Amino acid sequence: MTAYPPGPASGQDSQVARAAGSATSDRSFIATWLFAWLLGVFGVDRFYLGKVGTGILKLLTIGGFGIWWLVDLVLTLANSAKDAEGRRVIGTRQEQTIAWIVTAAVVVLGWIMSAVTQSLAFLTDQLIPLLPS
Repeated sequence: MTAYPPGPASGQDSQVARAAGSATSDRSFIATWLFAWLLGVFGVDRFYLGKVGTGILKLLTIGGFGIWWLVDLVLTLANSAKDAEGRRVIGTRQEQTIAWIVTAAVVVLGWIMSAVTQSLAFLTDQLIPLLPS
């Protein structure tokens, strides 16, 4: 006897189930990415996607103490963000590439600026005692 994969759940038509699984949101990928990146600690991305309850929680916890903000940003960049109806927010390949490049560039520039600031602080701490009073 041959084993077949299980059929659609409780009377669902297989075409309806397939269409529901591949449904995409009418929300903008770029807007979702910018909200998640720039205002994600305040839950604005969640409010934009229609997830008011988790938006309020994210707002009250300041982006889940930064962890929730980072997770939502990565989910958006990975094209896995979903709206309140469970539909994926899909961006074009060009939008995704631009979002990844801009995010990576800002992160790298942040690291560089942090290193430069730390180096300058260290040098000034070392040089100030050497200056004549």
